[in-house]
Amino acid sequence: MAYILHLETSTKQCSVALSFEGELKASRVLLSDSFSHSEKLHLFISEVLDEAQLKPEKLNAIAVSKGPGSYTGLRIGVAAAKGLCFALDLPLIALNSLEVLVQSVSGQNTEFVIPMLDARRMEVYTALFDGNRNWKHQTSALVLTENSFKDLVEQKKVFILGDGAKKFQELNPKIRAQFSTENNYPNANDMVELAWQKYKAKDFESLAYFEPFYLKDFQTTPPKKKTNI
Repeated sequence: MAYILHLETSTKQCSVALSFEGELKASRVLLSDSFSHSEKLHLFISEVLDEAQLKPEKLNAIAVSKGPGSYTGLRIGVAAAKGLCFALDLPLIALNSLEVLVQSVSGQNTEFVIPMLDARRMEVYTALFDGNRNWKHQTSALVLTENSFKDLVEQKKVFILGDGAKKFQELNPKIRAQFSTENNYPNANDMVELAWQKYKAKDFESLAYFEPFYLKDFQTTPPKKKTNI
């Protein structure tokens, strides 16, 4: 028996799911521009456990989306996951948020899948997967141009999704790209199978040393200089 709690907070969407041996049992999701993760995450955790009539002590592992993504969102999700693991003496499973995102792709007649999460300006967090959702090119922070991915995919069919995809679409890229009609975000529901496989393989993180995968340093907007009028 293995109950796994899944936390996904890498974007402005906050989601929580509970699974039992690779099958989804309960979930909650909220998409909010106000980034209300700190308010909703623990509430969602309580709600999915109550819905399944499961006490926290019956959990077998915690899975968290490690990034890349929002600095604030990742910090909140990872802090909650590590706190639960320490309190309940549970193993921690970490998943790449881009790999979580591509799990939602099915039934697409395509040779490549490219997830894109919005970073800054014309930059996205991205990677390259084949049509079966296997890794082909690792995670990177990429400043988009019309020629991005051209050398990697050539003229093969590509499906692109994520909240950063619109930036690329507006550049009229020189690849055979089909763009998702939805503004997709990673969802805890799509962590279930990936986490189950890692749980069975005992592929766990070190609680003492695990940190979110920020990919690049956190940046703040510098204060404006005061001028005398």
